[in-house]
Amino acid sequence: MTADIKARSRVSATMATALLVALLGALPAAAQEASPPPPVEQQEKPAPYDTQLIRLSEIMGAVQYLRNLCSGSSEPEWRRQMEKLIEIETAGAPKRRERMVAAYNRGYRSFASVYTTCTPSAATAAERYRAEGATLAMEIATRYGN
Repeated sequence: MTADIKARSRVSATMATALLVALLGALPAAAQEASPPPPVEQQEKPAPYDTQLIRLSEIMGAVQYLRNLCSGSSEPEWRRQMEKLIEIETAGAPKRRERMVAAYNRGYRSFASVYTTCTPSAATAAERYRAEGATLAMEIATRYGN
């Protein structure tokens, strides 16, 4: 009788292991080791000129709005240039792209919320922003360009 109980407990242990393997696909320890590690989010390395580039993006958005407002016609060239700059600068860096697009939109909207017609102060702001943008672009190109 004792041999019969021992045989049944071995069968029960073997069946339990087989059920566990069938249900989990492997033993618990093996299942943990076999599963791939969670994906590691790659951190984007900021460029040393990111602060200036973000400011330049904001300026380009403001100038886009002000030039269209004061010239009386739409000038898509500024927007195309900005899209090109974003594409080149943020290849493979979606968070940098988001920051640059947000800065451009912030610059555009900040003046859209204030000026609905071209005034002397809007024209002055456009000139000042163009000068600041040209200075920033020159500094970035001179300091960090190839």
